[in-house]
Amino acid sequence: MISERFRGYLPVIVDVETAGFNHATDALLEMAAVIIDMDSDGLLYIRDSVQANVQPFEGANLEAAALEFTGIDPFDPEREAVNEKEALDKFFKPIRKAVKSSGCKRAILVGHNAAFDIGFVNAVVQRTQHKRNPFHPFSTFDTATLAGLAFGQTVLAKACQAAAIPFNNREAHSALYDAEKTAELFCYIVNRWRELGGWQAEQDFPFGS
Repeated sequence: MISERFRGYLPVIVDVETAGFNHATDALLEMAAVIIDMDSDGLLYIRDSVQANVQPFEGANLEAAALEFTGIDPFDPEREAVNEKEALDKFFKPIRKAVKSSGCKRAILVGHNAAFDIGFVNAVVQRTQHKRNPFHPFSTFDTATLAGLAFGQTVLAKACQAAAIPFNNREAHSALYDAEKTAELFCYIVNRWRELGGWQAEQDFPFGS
């Protein structure tokens, strides 16, 4: 069971698109999560995803360079963006459901440079006073670190290339696309470690025994 693989935590891959780098002052514009599961052979796979477009909070800073980089127009009505509270409700509901159904005690955020993503998620939780955050408040898994160890690559596109995961730079910087590619990368690295006997070897012959 996946609940036994990560000490009772369910890894959920998250990506956010923002209007700057400062989670306290800059707007969160998109958030996406990919939920994973484990098959009977102990291999991870993508099960579901959720995405929300977010309206800038009142007084939020919008850096022109960040908007040019992502290509997001925060005020485009076709985005069908919702306020931060509604976005969190939509975002958290399937994650809480997956945590419960998997027998885990909490979700743990997986991100590419995860400190950035969890910083923005926690800032929105604080601003909205949301009471049902399923994520551990500070522990994360970082695929930039994992990819650096596995492939010597820390850029998401380069790490995916090393893992033979297709990556389209024209679709990048969409929260859902980047979350999906990060999820593929995370599953690949963890599954490869499993296939090489890393996790199973620890179960059969615990370190220190």
